[in-house]
Amino acid sequence: MLCVPCSLFLKFIMQTLFGGKNLISQTRKYTKIFYKKEMNMNNIDSLFTETTNIAEFAKGYFNYLKKILDSIDLASINALEAELEEARLAGNTVFVAGNGGSAATATTLANDVGFDILKKTGVKKPFKIFALTDNCSVMTAIANDVGYENLFVGQLKIHYTPGDKLLVISAGGNSPNVVQAAEWVKAQGGRVIGFLGFDGGKLKTLCDVGVHVATTKGEYGPVEDAHLIMNHVLAHWFQCKLKTKEL
Repeated sequence: MLCVPCSLFLKFIMQTLFGGKNLISQTRKYTKIFYKKEMNMNNIDSLFTETTNIAEFAKGYFNYLKKILDSIDLASINALEAELEEARLAGNTVFVAGNGGSAATATTLANDVGFDILKKTGVKKPFKIFALTDNCSVMTAIANDVGYENLFVGQLKIHYTPGDKLLVISAGGNSPNVVQAAEWVKAQGGRVIGFLGFDGGKLKTLCDVGVHVATTKGEYGPVEDAHLIMNHVLAHWFQCKLKTKEL
């Protein structure tokens, strides 16, 4: 029996030689089928097989990003905003954690929601928000001495006080260091909020409130794009909101 790639190739040859089909269109058609069946490609990878140049690819990427943004539960955004506002008014700290691209978003969020809002509004009660991804000396010491999985919880054990919150940012939702931090905060009776992706992973069940960008597994780019957009949505919202308040 012929394997799937061989049978597809044979079918392609037969149709091209005897069916009068256009060679290029047939090549693209069966390349697309092969990749989807044999390579288990995600939507972004498959998009490459459907486009002929980067402009077409970019248009498809933008359209897909809009699709996943439109699928976000807007009620979860309201709920996350309320969690942040509660922490601000109470004077509690929001700690932010993530790996890789999510670490960069954590750093950006801490600046945009923290200092940038204070600078632009002069609000009397600014957000106390701290990214656990910024001190390379502490991070490398923890990772080297007690393991990378303790990267965030090692810092929380020093700085966390009752009423503080943890904001996790993760595409896959299963990173041991982020999961361990969330579990530790929950054990202290604290609140965990987050930006999630893919199927949500373990963090989906640990978050009290989570903005979930649901995608096929492996689509890091669109998920990280959406998370950074959410950062800017929150930052701009609070900038406008707090300009009108004396709080």
